[in-house]
Amino acid sequence: MRELLDRLEAKWDSDDYRMVRFTNAPKQVNHSWAANLIASVPPKQVTKRVVWCDGGSGPEGHPRVYINLDKPGDHSCGYCGLRFEKTNNH
Repeated sequence: MRELLDRLEAKWDSDDYRMVRFTNAPKQVNHSWAANLIASVPPKQVTKRVVWCDGGSGPEGHPRVYINLDKPGDHSCGYCGLRFEKTNNH
């Protein structure tokens, strides 16, 4: 835990005015990194060669991007990291 705080903490002098925000409570660090959260979501299984991702539609999403799934394996969206994998249903 100390290593993580050392990496994330800005190195300011003890009398720096920016340290004022940490006087009444310890610095809080969010351990839920976006890369780890998106990696925990399994790839969406699809049957089409090309799929699109808009990050969840509406104002909370991102511009629609099209992802080609011709090559094997899972392919991720460049904006949000959601992964798609083509299944061969014959």
